[in-house]
Amino acid sequence: MSHANAELISRFYTAFQHLDAETMARCYAEDVQFSDPVFTDLRGAQAGDMWRMLCAKAQNFSLSFDGVTADEHSGRARWVATYTFSQTGNTVVNPIEASFRFRDGMISEHRDHFDLWKWTRQALGAKGLLLGWAPFVQNAIRQQAGKGLAAFQKNR
Repeated sequence: MSHANAELISRFYTAFQHLDAETMARCYAEDVQFSDPVFTDLRGAQAGDMWRMLCAKAQNFSLSFDGVTADEHSGRARWVATYTFSQTGNTVVNPIEASFRFRDGMISEHRDHFDLWKWTRQALGAKGLLLGWAPFVQNAIRQQAGKGLAAFQKNR
């Protein structure tokens, strides 16, 4: 029998497969901390709202996950998101390594790791290939994503 926190991770990604951001957000502690190469420091409701925004905008989306392991304190999973990047129409296949911390049966910390340059090459095409490694391009992507999340939260 798997640990309850491994089941929590599986519930989170199964909900994501169905673009069910509300169930995903309910897996998080109120003061959750989330980070990835784009959204570098989301806290509390921001994390749930990020998933709500991404699920609402998802196009041609599919997700697979495996390697779920967890104990009472921490956990890990691998997942792959495949989708159409709306700004360019390009298909992105993004493999991600996730790590988790738990508190009181909830996810209190969620960190996703992926190669942002590889993502930019897929999402942005030639511009991403030529400049996606550059800090100014990666920072611009972060700023645009942050503005998108702020606008989403304002209009909720």
